[in-house]
Amino acid sequence: MRGMLKVLGVMAAVVLPTVSAFAETAAVAAGGGYGPLAAGLGLGLAVIGGAMAQGKICAAAMEGIARNPNAQEKMFVSMIIGLVLIESLVIYMLVIAFSLVG
Repeated sequence: MRGMLKVLGVMAAVVLPTVSAFAETAAVAAGGGYGPLAAGLGLGLAVIGGAMAQGKICAAAMEGIARNPNAQEKMFVSMIIGLVLIESLVIYMLVIAFSLVG
């Protein structure tokens, strides 16, 4: 329960300033709308989810390497591919956020 409260606190600290910054530029440019709000919330959630997934992948890979050092090369390659795919999803959300705002 405490972990979830920490995650929600970090999410609020990351998302709320972003939403207000996007909302201010959109209000000036287009007269309002929910696009900037969706962009800010979506980007914040994508970053938090991506960071949590990357941390879990790295922890699992290090644990696996510690248990079986001979399989280090195979685990390392799989870990890097997984990290790249997760990061690409966060970058796709960044592109979507830019298209919603602009």
